[in-house]
Amino acid sequence: MAGPARDASHPDYSSTSSSGFIPQVWSGKMIEKLYTRTCFAEISNTDYEGEIKSQGDTVMIRTTPSITIRDYEVGGGLNYEKPTSDKVELHIDKAKYFAFEVNNVDEYQADIKLMDNWSDDAGQQMKIAIDKVILGDVFADAAAENAGAAAGLESSGYNMGEAGAPVDVSKTNILDVFVDCGSVLDEQNVPDEGRWIVIPAWMNGMLKKSDLRDASAMGDNTSVFRNGKVGMLDRFGVYVSNNMSKVTDATTTKQATNCIFGHKKALTFASQMTKMEDLKNPNDFGQLVRGLNVFGYEVIDPNAMGHLYAQRAA
Repeated sequence: MAGPARDASHPDYSSTSSSGFIPQVWSGKMIEKLYTRTCFAEISNTDYEGEIKSQGDTVMIRTTPSITIRDYEVGGGLNYEKPTSDKVELHIDKAKYFAFEVNNVDEYQADIKLMDNWSDDAGQQMKIAIDKVILGDVFADAAAENAGAAAGLESSGYNMGEAGAPVDVSKTNILDVFVDCGSVLDEQNVPDEGRWIVIPAWMNGMLKKSDLRDASAMGDNTSVFRNGKVGMLDRFGVYVSNNMSKVTDATTTKQATNCIFGHKKALTFASQMTKMEDLKNPNDFGQLVRGLNVFGYEVIDPNAMGHLYAQRAA
């Protein structure tokens, strides 16, 4: 027997109604965020980080003096030198911060740990910001013999590119370019172990189109991508980054990238999150979260770093 007819003036909230009221439900999960890869921690050393208390601190780094080797003659006497250790100053003179608020209403509605999640995001964004600063600056400090159209301490025989004439890189010559970068370091007597090179995504595409298509050819049987590291090639740990310095070359009118390569002894980095605070919001319900990161970096051995100025071949 059919029930009483529903009054048309009252909406139907039953589960079978196409016009039924569906309450909002806040998910306990958030969409996974894709972060730009960072590599400064992989290509630099932190040997001299020491105790960093605040922005403005200085870490004093001593260098090993070069001892002179002389010919010996019987009865000719000996000349004693007084070695001096030059110092390099690592200034902790840069700082970046983040600050955000979490309203109690938002936190209750979302039913997730917003402060923890957003703090993690802030930490990732902090690494990206620092990576851009470092990769966008240090290429200019490479030794003059390790850059330009006539690179090579002994031979001056390698073209690393220069303003107005970037190196054209294609899938057919990219391996030769890598070999030339390695030869530039060889002429500076840079150790094989600990070498690295940072390349843009377009150049990594050239690698994958070249004769090194599979992971095993790069010395990595697991995966071509691993936290920005592609693998090993001609003694280089190869890293991919979108944080590098890019310019429009005035002569070619094409985008050129300031790539860097070298050894971990070339670049030192020191960083410290000196402030991380969770405060009550004085003007509203909820919390305030803020963090201060101080850092500094220095090319302490320019001979162990090179600069490749390259563009995609037409």
